Amino acid sequence: METIDQLDRFRRTALLPEEAQKLILDRVSPLSSECVPLAEAWGRRLGERLVAPHPFPPFRRSGMDGYAVRVGDLAQATSTAPVSLTVLESLPAGVVPLYALHSGEATRIMTGGMVPEGADAVVMLEMTTVEEREGQSFVSISKSVPVGLNIAEIGCEIKQDEVLLPVGQVIGSGESALLASCGFAEVAVMRRPRIGILSTGSELLEVDEPLLPAKIRNSNAPMLAALIRECGGEPVMLGKVPDEATSAQAIIRQGLQACDLLLTSGGVSVGDYDVMVDVLAASEVELLFNKIAMRPGSPTTVARLHNKLIIALSGNPGACFVGFHLFASLALKAMQQVAQPCLQRFKAYLGTDFLKVNAYRRYIRARIELRDGTIWAIPTGDDKSSLMTTIVNADCLIEIPPLKEGLNKGHLVTAWKL
Repeated sequence: METIDQLDRFRRTALLPEEAQKLILDRVSPLSSECVPLAEAWGRRLGERLVAPHPFPPFRRSGMDGYAVRVGDLAQATSTAPVSLTVLESLPAGVVPLYALHSGEATRIMTGGMVPEGADAVVMLEMTTVEEREGQSFVSISKSVPVGLNIAEIGCEIKQDEVLLPVGQVIGSGESALLASCGFAEVAVMRRPRIGILSTGSELLEVDEPLLPAKIRNSNAPMLAALIRECGGEPVMLGKVPDEATSAQAIIRQGLQACDLLLTSGGVSVGDYDVMVDVLAASEVELLFNKIAMRPGSPTTVARLHNKLIIALSGNPGACFVGFHLFASLALKAMQQVAQPCLQRFKAYLGTDFLKVNAYRRYIRARIELRDGTIWAIPTGDDKSSLMTTIVNADCLIEIPPLKEGLNKGHLVTAWKL
């Protein structure tokens, strides 16, 4: 394997974040789909566009408990001169009417019941009075009503051949109800991306190991696994390697055989033991970029090997978190054919003073807060990339442009929803 000399470690061309994102998107291919039972599709993304096989509701349906009537019969109805109608039958939901309505007739109907032919309104039960005369039921109504009152017409919610859901749509509770109503017992969903996680650094301990001098526990791997699941992927824990290029290269090749994308954390800076710098400089690796004009996480590196992406994130937890959201999540969503894979941008008021001078664009971990109808973005703590505590409760990133002076509290800023 070829390596680069120490001086070349510093010869990096910094791309803008959006330039780096485009390079990633240009090299991501959608995954194949698979059919699963609807009950197992929750949280998955649709692998095909679905259209309605029939209208919904498929019949004229009552929206109330009451009486199906002909509007013309009630044109002259008043409180002093109510109209009396003959009740033909009582219709619970799920029963087909036996009789069509003619003038002077009504049908008792329950919510969800099939409205009989001839009826063009349903009068709610509370607006009626019922009496029995010689074994026949009659309903009295003391006011006129408009055509269509309390009736859901055929296809008023969903028309036949209407697009129900697009490719890439996440199937949640509402989507499950919609698909069930249209008879989709099985659905094609995108295969979950298998994402390998590899941590570099001989200083790392596993979570269950006792602390030792000069050692820290590996917090990035569990964090990345959780983030991958949030994006619909399946994390594959590949463990850790020491700061040695040959071992790292072997594990990366092995991991890419079983995974769709590989995420690494650490080893991408310019120190003597930053192993990923040498691994990604091998001749067979297509290096897309190795520096981004941003803080934190400027040494974030992306390469491609055997047509699969390797995204090498910073080892600092805060920088690793930011890098995942800006770059790795983008790839995972594109694999699942999400129409807009980038984070959603919005405007917010800065919750605290930010007085640092920025040579690069900066992304600050923050939380959203609503105050009297306005949106505020509150930093979750000090902006050091090494801090883990600032990840907790972070639901957005505040974007701070390059500045020669800081920003005061209340300044309108751009933020990105996580």
